[in-house]
Amino acid sequence: MSIEIKAPTFPESVADGTVATWHKKPGEAVKRDELIVDIETDKVVLEVVAPADGSIAEIIKGEGETILSNEVIARFVEGAAGQAAASAPAASAPAAAPAADKAVNPAARKLAEENNVSTAAVAGSGKDGRVLKEDVANHLKSAPAASAPAAQAPVAGSPAAAIEAVGDRVEKRVPMTRLRKRIAERLLEASSTTAMLTTFNEVNMAPIMALRAKYKDQFEKAHGGTRLGFMSFFVKAAAEALRRFPQVNASIDNNDIVYHGYQDIGVAVSTDKGLVVPVLRNAENMSLAGIESTIRDFGLRARDGKLGIEEMSGGTFTITNGGTFGSLLSTPILNLPQSAILGMHKIQERPMAVNGKVEILPMMYLALSYDHRLLDGKDAVQFLVAIKDLLEDPARILLEI
Repeated sequence: MSIEIKAPTFPESVADGTVATWHKKPGEAVKRDELIVDIETDKVVLEVVAPADGSIAEIIKGEGETILSNEVIARFVEGAAGQAAASAPAASAPAAAPAADKAVNPAARKLAEENNVSTAAVAGSGKDGRVLKEDVANHLKSAPAASAPAAQAPVAGSPAAAIEAVGDRVEKRVPMTRLRKRIAERLLEASSTTAMLTTFNEVNMAPIMALRAKYKDQFEKAHGGTRLGFMSFFVKAAAEALRRFPQVNASIDNNDIVYHGYQDIGVAVSTDKGLVVPVLRNAENMSLAGIESTIRDFGLRARDGKLGIEEMSGGTFTITNGGTFGSLLSTPILNLPQSAILGMHKIQERPMAVNGKVEILPMMYLALSYDHRLLDGKDAVQFLVAIKDLLEDPARILLEI
């Protein structure tokens, strides 16, 4: 039975996609729900899996080709043809069968190929034994001795020998991915089409740190293993501040100002392929536990390329945390069409003057970049001060005062 393999349905905000990688060749045995091709869009990499046991009869759209929503990209043969193809390699090389069955993340497969490592030798830690990029990296770290002789004695004519001959001034040219190109376009658009300005403040993190230290064990036990982090406090503080300053939650649409009666807060997540911003819908109604568990889920699925396009669409305000990478201060760029973005940074102990005395306190710099076309300096500064006040007295978040 022949089946058409179609591209996923793209939302209105995504015009088309690109065939990134075919993981199966025509005639190669494929099992139901096994990954066969990656489709890269402006926002996310989508995985297309086999509809049944069988094999690919024909690839219509090759790697690098542009495709539209629901366009036919291949033809698939179900049943006997696939079973026959599966039995042939099993008879000639029975040891290779487990490797075909093992699910491998695209990023993990790429890293393995770059280092000439067989994924069959890598233990998978993902769901159902799926091999993740971290598994390949750990495998490479655990076997340095095996790769050392190859580095010491490269084969004549090999790339390693050529690199050794010309020294260490090596260059590598690779095409920019569709996602990276789109990120670049949006950043340039934000810089060139908005009157972007950044205001700064600093917040004493001691009250939140003390609250977290006191209740983190009870919180984790009460909420099924969800850990209490800092991000949930920032999201709740931002949601309350947005309620008080609705102009910060607004956006410009041609000659109109659109005021949103809800707070959909995007949280920037870094992945191997680039920055993505999944959105917490109606964050003002979410609990601290709900925020923490949702953000953790976003992070895990973003790492594995499992986020849906609809989860990264929209948003009225964004929070980005450069502090996880050690940033002390930065000026975040607006996430259009939003009018403001909050930048968090690392917590660092500094001497501060408190009631005429010097105390060492855990301080964090906050940065608010905003579109000066819509927001005056007064509005932006008061909004950031409101977030600071809420964080330095967390009880006010719950009391909404």
